[in-house]
Amino acid sequence: MAVIQCLCVVLGILAVLYLLMTMPRMIGRPERGPHINVLYAHRGLHDNAGDAPENSMAAFKKAVEAGYGIECDVQLTKDGIPVIFHDFTLKRVARTSDGQSPEGKVIDYTYEELKEFHLFNSNEKIPKFEDFLRLVDGRVPLIVELKIELKDLSVCPAVNGLLSDYKGVYCIESFNPLGVIWYRKHRPDVMRGQLSDEFHKEDPQEFKGILYFVLTHLFFNFLGKPDFIAFNRKYPKSFSLWVNRHLYGCLTAAWTIKSQEQLEDAKRDFDIYIFDSFIPGSDKM
Repeated sequence: MAVIQCLCVVLGILAVLYLLMTMPRMIGRPERGPHINVLYAHRGLHDNAGDAPENSMAAFKKAVEAGYGIECDVQLTKDGIPVIFHDFTLKRVARTSDGQSPEGKVIDYTYEELKEFHLFNSNEKIPKFEDFLRLVDGRVPLIVELKIELKDLSVCPAVNGLLSDYKGVYCIESFNPLGVIWYRKHRPDVMRGQLSDEFHKEDPQEFKGILYFVLTHLFFNFLGKPDFIAFNRKYPKSFSLWVNRHLYGCLTAAWTIKSQEQLEDAKRDFDIYIFDSFIPGSDKM
């Protein structure tokens, strides 16, 4: 009997610790209404085989004209300028004038050097975040993903410096909990989100280590206190995601929805919808 009682006490303590570690922001939440049920065009309303590739000004213009919110990715150049580009490396997306894929990372080049590259085979260039904000001009809501490698948080104050005077609706998110923590400390008034995934299910052959286990189960929430969780739409029943939505009332965002059928499914388990590869209401792009 004593062993059972001891076990129950230990399990109770572990349960309390779990609930505390996964708890999002509960007090002083910012206004969430402008983001709920919004359709966000993932990296703009893009087509990488056409003239409006991902994270291009053309794709953003198309999204604004269609009335969709926009999700975009921001990182810094070598000279500290916030630009919109998803990958840390240039190879997949950028092209030189003769159609070659440049080597290195965004952070290895100044903005003037990056201007020499095209996005895929289009005429579009890597945009400045500042120019993107000027284009959108508050007409649609934004989800700004902070691209942070390891512990370099320099993108946070750089992005915040541009957003501090922006009049439109926006929120920030990051896979790196340090970015979410930065916003908790410096801009508690801004809605912030923790990006996550079932990392081990996406790549079961590769052991990703304890960090990805912690990220999957949202154990950094007690530090970042996010206002929403952006999660792979394939795993709506991931336990910590479920706890955040149903126990704590935390908003959830689904990424990335690629068909009308997936969108209808996501509406049952998520509050915010990030899509690409189709136009909502049809399966056409």
